[in-house]
Amino acid sequence: MTVKFQVQLKIRKPVGEVFAAVIDPARLTRYFVDSASGPLEAGATVMWAFAEAPRPFPVVVSEVVQDERIVFSWPAAEPRDTRVEMTFTALDAANTMVAIAESGWPMDEKGLAGSHGNAGGWMHMMCCLKAYLEYGINLREGGAR
Repeated sequence: MTVKFQVQLKIRKPVGEVFAAVIDPARLTRYFVDSASGPLEAGATVMWAFAEAPRPFPVVVSEVVQDERIVFSWPAAEPRDTRVEMTFTALDAANTMVAIAESGWPMDEKGLAGSHGNAGGWMHMMCCLKAYLEYGINLREGGAR
């Protein structure tokens, strides 16, 4: 048995704009990561660097469905990878529901702690995405340094 979670948040922007802000490294670095080595594309391995982490993380992208879904794995539960699935649902022409699910955490104390930490991290990412797209601000700027 493994641990999994899902978080979600409504973004008041069209689904295409929200999706683009996640796959495009130039936009992603304006609210979430310090650097991203490339766009999220199926079959790609992209390196994400965070101010809080000592080294970049490989993000291995397995699926991208334009304006609908992104699936990748990364070493969040080292030595094993977790699976992240991001879904984008157009609520109407101007609003999008973003859901992020992560699974594959081991059912032990370290796995539970890691999953709880990442649930908060993904929720923070979506709040930063919302602030960036709806108000043009970077909530992470200066926060980790």
